[in-house]
Amino acid sequence: MCCSFSCFSLPLLQLLISFLLISSVSTNQNARKNHTDKNLFPSNMNPLELETLFKIMESMSSDQNWRMSHPNPCNPGSSWLGIECKTGIDNHFHVTRLDFGTPPNPTCKNTATFPSEIFELPNLESIFIFQCFTHTSTAISFPENKISSSSLQQLSLRSNPALVGSIPPHISSLKSLQILTLSQNRLTDQIPVEIFSLNSLLHLDLSYNMLTGMIPFQIGNLRGLLGLDLSYNRLTGPIPAAIGQLLVLQKLDFSSNSLTGSIPDSIKQLNSLIFLALSNNKLGGRFPSGLTDLQNLQYFIMDDNPMFRQLPLEFGHLRKLQELRLANSGYSGTIPPIYSQLANLSALSLQNNRLTGEIPTGFGNLSHIYHLNLSRNFLFGVVPFNSSFLKRLGRNLDLSSNPGLCLSPSEAFGVNVGIDVCGSNKTASSIRPLKKSDAPFQGPKPFILTIFWVFLALHQILFSV
Repeated sequence: MCCSFSCFSLPLLQLLISFLLISSVSTNQNARKNHTDKNLFPSNMNPLELETLFKIMESMSSDQNWRMSHPNPCNPGSSWLGIECKTGIDNHFHVTRLDFGTPPNPTCKNTATFPSEIFELPNLESIFIFQCFTHTSTAISFPENKISSSSLQQLSLRSNPALVGSIPPHISSLKSLQILTLSQNRLTDQIPVEIFSLNSLLHLDLSYNMLTGMIPFQIGNLRGLLGLDLSYNRLTGPIPAAIGQLLVLQKLDFSSNSLTGSIPDSIKQLNSLIFLALSNNKLGGRFPSGLTDLQNLQYFIMDDNPMFRQLPLEFGHLRKLQELRLANSGYSGTIPPIYSQLANLSALSLQNNRLTGEIPTGFGNLSHIYHLNLSRNFLFGVVPFNSSFLKRLGRNLDLSSNPGLCLSPSEAFGVNVGIDVCGSNKTASSIRPLKKSDAPFQGPKPFILTIFWVFLALHQILFSV
């Protein structure tokens, strides 16, 4: 009996041991799998951050019931468009980017107002709000007695006609900010000097607002700035000499303000400058000494200023120049022949000045030029362009309202230039003078420029890390 029990119990004992071993392996595998799943799918957001996010969404958008449709807005497969999240060291999701205003991003309701809670998101790196505040007046605000986001690198509020009031000085608390775009809103008052303590800024765009006062001299503190656009405001006073401290600046646009005085000599220190626009101001006086030091300059746009002087020879030494616009500014004297050496020139606008003399012969050899406007001056003589040049430019050539100019009979056939044929009282087939809407280049559009310089700034961010 004992023997039979022993014979029976031994296999049973082996079976029991095998079961325990299998269970142990399975338990370990499940533990490892759970650990792996936990790493692949982190816990949901911190409850306080989640509630802050829902408050922001509910104040901005009525596209849907955000709490019901996206209870876990950062989870893969259930996140909404316009949001980006990352996993923190606490194994929780954190919001890093919010975009509003145009599909596929969440659109904004008519009653949308600026949510100060947006600066309470601790890991937020980028905010982009476009055409959002359109009906209900609102202002940029910060939460009271709370630390603002220290990780924010880009703040872009564009094309919001109901965004009013002043730029809050508290914006200087965003110490990591690299891109600040507050363009095409209705912001008023002076530019707060606190902005110029943001030493990380690469791109500053405050264009198309109603900002007043002078450009603060503290602007020279932004030593890493690549792009600066203060155009289309109501700024007054001189261009501060401190602008020369922005040694890596590539784009400078102060056009369409009420700036006075002359261009400061310190601008010659901006050796990286590519684009310079000062049109539609009240600038006058001499051009800065050392203008020829700007050897990387490709665009010089300075229409509509009361200059009342001769055209500077120095422009002829800026060999990378592609566009030169000096219209409606009272320039007198002759067109410097050295301008014919600007081999990269594609657009030249000198209309509505007091220029005299003949058109430089070398202009006909400018192989890249596609827009030439010399109308409404006092130029005379035979136009030095052959029929091939005339046909290539077509309607982009305007020589009208220069009574002393005439076109060679041999070149007049089949071209429309709107001036007399030499030795004849009849004009060649006439063409109306160019209107602003006809001109192929009216200066880069604000949106295209913002995208280009934001891309440039983002490139700088990515490759400087």
